[in-house]
Amino acid sequence: SEEAEAESGKPWSVARSIGTLVAASVGAAFMSEILVGAAEGTGKELGMSSIFIGIVFIAIVGGAAESLSAITMAAKNKVDLTMGIAMGSSIQIALFVAPLLVIIGLFVGNGGFYLTFNRAETATVLMAVLLMAVISGDGHSNWYKGIQLITLYVLIALLFYFIPGMQ
Repeated sequence: SEEAEAESGKPWSVARSIGTLVAASVGAAFMSEILVGAAEGTGKELGMSSIFIGIVFIAIVGGAAESLSAITMAAKNKVDLTMGIAMGSSIQIALFVAPLLVIIGLFVGNGGFYLTFNRAETATVLMAVLLMAVISGDGHSNWYKGIQLITLYVLIALLFYFIPGMQ
């Protein structure tokens, strides 16, 4: 048993694992705040609307590491892992982070935090979810499906860059 511990390293306790996870999360949140602040300032200087900065600009900058991981896995022909990386973050934000922020907003700040979406934002999410379901539903991937997703993202970016009243 001592030899097995020496070969695999000392096992971590639950408390140590949770502490490490919390510390990593706090560090990531701090770095994300710095990144978002810098990206938001840059976007404003370039004349981008706040909606465009949040939906397109910060999504690209903030998701760069995940995108690079997904591209690396795609190059190694690991489609399941690639799709998990690409869709996992969106699912995590939609089902956990956004509702958690609304709940936390009740106790922090003035008046709470509300998620309100206009018609363009709602239609965009619906289009993206439907296209992603159609593309990933058969479990196969090819260059044409990638072009479809990139085209949809470019159309979404153009919509939120040029749509009137989004300033």
